[in-house]
Amino acid sequence: MIFGRMAVGDAHGVVLAHAVEIAPGKLLKKGHVLTDSDIESLKNNRIETILGARIEETDMPEDEAAATIAAPLAGANITVKPPFTGRANLFAEMRGIAVTDEERIKSLNHIDETITIATVKNYEVVEAGQMLATVKIIPFATPKAKVEKVLDRIKAATQPIVSIHPFRTKKIGVISTLLPNTKEKVIEKSERIMADRLARGDNKIDILRHCDHHEDALAEAITALDKDGCTLILIFGASAITDRKDVIPAAITQAGGGIDHFGMPVDPGNLLLMGHLRDKIVIGLPGCTRSPKLNGFDFVLDRILADIPVTTSDIMDMGAGGLLKEIPSRPHPRNQERKTRPANGKSVAVLILAAGQSRRMGERNKLLAEIDGKAMLRHTAETALESKAAKVFGVTGHDREKIEALFSDLKIPTFHNPDFAEGLSSSLKTGFRALSDEYDGVLVCLGDMPLVSADLFDALIDAFDVEEGRAIIVPTFKGKRGNPVLIASQYKNDILTLTGDIGAKSLIAENESHVFNVEADQDSIFADIDTPDALSALQQA
Repeated sequence: MIFGRMAVGDAHGVVLAHAVEIAPGKLLKKGHVLTDSDIESLKNNRIETILGARIEETDMPEDEAAATIAAPLAGANITVKPPFTGRANLFAEMRGIAVTDEERIKSLNHIDETITIATVKNYEVVEAGQMLATVKIIPFATPKAKVEKVLDRIKAATQPIVSIHPFRTKKIGVISTLLPNTKEKVIEKSERIMADRLARGDNKIDILRHCDHHEDALAEAITALDKDGCTLILIFGASAITDRKDVIPAAITQAGGGIDHFGMPVDPGNLLLMGHLRDKIVIGLPGCTRSPKLNGFDFVLDRILADIPVTTSDIMDMGAGGLLKEIPSRPHPRNQERKTRPANGKSVAVLILAAGQSRRMGERNKLLAEIDGKAMLRHTAETALESKAAKVFGVTGHDREKIEALFSDLKIPTFHNPDFAEGLSSSLKTGFRALSDEYDGVLVCLGDMPLVSADLFDALIDAFDVEEGRAIIVPTFKGKRGNPVLIASQYKNDILTLTGDIGAKSLIAENESHVFNVEADQDSIFADIDTPDALSALQQA
């Protein structure tokens, strides 16, 4: 690959290293391959040189290379999405445990700096639709020979590089042993916490039993659960296990089973005991399992529920990263979801900016001016409500009481911006402070855009996919950008640094690689009404 600054006249087929403006408001994006027509436009715009890359015969273009490498990485229950901007992502088709060949991944990443592969951690619990791995080609192309070397190393692997083991339903019995001073509330709480743990792995407690903390009584309880068909037996001991011949291991042996391993290098969780009764798994639980906090048993349970064998060697290997006492309990992926999650899996709120002073309109608030018998702002708000957005909100400022009354009539919640005189950016800040922790993205719409359709709102929402790199969605018409704009909530901190009345233009310019354009079918994306003449023309149309 040849990279550098070159004369525009010699740049046919060159990949742009940075966005270039070929006409006012019209950009050629980074990664665009220049055509003769593009070169003519660049010349017309008095651009003499560009910075870019010329792909050579020995190179493989970034998208092709990413897709070529990603395909053989995917094992069972994984989908590979089409590549974009040199990136190909792997996603889980179902909920379960991600199993990754970490040593092989390290080996692949050492082949060449232009080829990078990142995955979730080995044995991590993942949700259906969650991204598991990404292949990213750093420049615009990579040597074909390096790609071939990666493929050869993948083919040599004895197991899939990345795969999903789904959770399997098991019949689970839980035994609690009792001493004279054992409190009933402690038993109830422990069993409730265990039920929650199992639910995270798509399972439940099928049978509960209580017995004396004595090997004879416990052996009988284990045998009874065996006869009931339980394939996983979990034992809460009234007293901690201190030796391989203590009550719980002695009872397992007396019932006809055996002890596989006692102790683990994970804290909390040191006193876990692994046993078996023929092909059934029997576990003596450490005392920390009475708490919902993360402990060593969680590492073991997740694998068992996904039918991943847990050997003595596996347990001994858990010490690296096994010191858990000084870290907060890690929330399960389900608890990390945003509160508002629509059926299509993307949580997008519409934010209608209606705080402006309409200075160019004189004393009249243009948002309250009637068009076809309804206030301009009402047209915009009703369109937003017709879209597939999860919810619609408004930002008020100037003429607060009148604007709030209009929103209230449509049951649209509002946030007041006391700093509305500072310009559009202050309203963006108000909205993002309120919404970014609740929604994946915010579709920002100006209140004076009564001609924009609900179909356009939906098209922007459909295109929005942060994991696929489409984090800012902008409508265009004949190559020129307009409004409304959908912005991922991850840009909240950037939004909070904005000033003045230019909105998010600088944010969009600084994050061009994550901007995705959606072509609109009409120029309504430019039709914000700023002057009396524009309003009069719209009212007479």
